[in-house]
Amino acid sequence: MDDTDRQLIALLRKDSRSAIATLATKLGVSRGTVSNRLRRLEDAQVIVGYSLRLRPDAEPNQIRAWMQVLVDGNQTRAVIASLLGEPGVAALHDTNGRWDLLAELRADSMAELSKLLERVRLIKGIANTETSILLASYR
Repeated sequence: MDDTDRQLIALLRKDSRSAIATLATKLGVSRGTVSNRLRRLEDAQVIVGYSLRLRPDAEPNQIRAWMQVLVDGNQTRAVIASLLGEPGVAALHDTNGRWDLLAELRADSMAELSKLLERVRLIKGIANTETSILLASYR
């Protein structure tokens, strides 16, 4: 990756729906250059997808929670793969300290959250979890 690739990624982080022509203008390169760079970054799996982000208040009835996960032994990769395959896991972070992973959970009801917690706790390689329900966001 060179500076142009890094600038392209920075622009896409701000707005992943930017038109190729707009990206080309901002980068000072041709549309073909942007298309080729995007294809190369996708093929190399530097860019692995494009996503949609909503304001936290856009889904006011959705339950959000943070789950700290302690992984048993050297099973971190398997646990990460299992958690990434779980639809209720909105984000997953590797951390240091007492807990190995931090998962952001989302559910439409307490019953759904309960089922999600049960499924996660049954994942082989998870030694312990602690979950906190998000009550309010201030920023």
